[in-house]
Amino acid sequence: MVGEPLCGAAPGPSEGAASATQGLISAVQSARLIDLSHTWEIQSPVASVNPPYSFALAATHAKTRGTFGDGGQLSFASEEMHFSGQHGAPSIDAIGHIGREGRLFGGVDAAQATAQQDGIGAGGVGANLAIDQFPTDLLVNRGVLLDVATLIQGDARPLPAKFEVTGAHLEAAAQRQGVRLRKGDTVFIRTGWGAYFKSNAALYAGESSPGPGLDAADFLIRQGARVVGDDTLTFEQRPPVVTAPRFQVFPVHMRLIADSGIYIVENLNLEELAAAKAYEFAVVVPPLKVKGGTGSAVRIFALVPR
Repeated sequence: MVGEPLCGAAPGPSEGAASATQGLISAVQSARLIDLSHTWEIQSPVASVNPPYSFALAATHAKTRGTFGDGGQLSFASEEMHFSGQHGAPSIDAIGHIGREGRLFGGVDAAQATAQQDGIGAGGVGANLAIDQFPTDLLVNRGVLLDVATLIQGDARPLPAKFEVTGAHLEAAAQRQGVRLRKGDTVFIRTGWGAYFKSNAALYAGESSPGPGLDAADFLIRQGARVVGDDTLTFEQRPPVVTAPRFQVFPVHMRLIADSGIYIVENLNLEELAAAKAYEFAVVVPPLKVKGGTGSAVRIFALVPR
């Protein structure tokens, strides 16, 4: 009869596609999901160079019940928030967020790129450097964790506040963990300071914290990383200042973002990932698609085999 499959015939294209789709769904559903985000609250630490965070309910259920003349059946709540894309739990910096000597990545004129308050690129140049242009191939990527805290401390304790992470530390952590960095990776560095985000916000946002210096930044560039991040307020070692060969503020941000076009993630929660010894994983990094945005809060998570 017309329309009936022939006995023993190979699956048609639609059947093969359905099988592949189901296999993908099964693989995702069977993976362990590790949340790399903190809960963002009013008390959460914020870098002093960023606008403050505020949150308040603009509408409550008590106030809105009966709004539509339905006898009080429906009620709703909504909130107002004020925050910068450059802080969150975690957050990602757009490439247009940082300039060096008046230029953004690719030689774009920094002043012209932000000449209008409507966002990066509204002035006619640099729109490709805003967070809404975050590459789609980086939304889901190969992720690598380099647990420098465990490498140095021998256990889960955080690194000392004055500790500078170098390229040698990153290379040693990779060797210890048996992982190899590949061009295009998303690379996260654990300092252990993520544990202070909630337990000791004052220390977390204080004057000093561990993090990568310029040597580590150069290592990540040579390895071909496209997104990097860690579990501190500013990613790089704080205070973010070097004096030789010349004075620079936020030198790692300039080297990675302005010079090399590499995205930076801050305020990650890497404790569960490290405890699971999950050093290679599928990572999901979904910034908000804010036109002209200088960055975005993100809900980042890793998928690892159970």
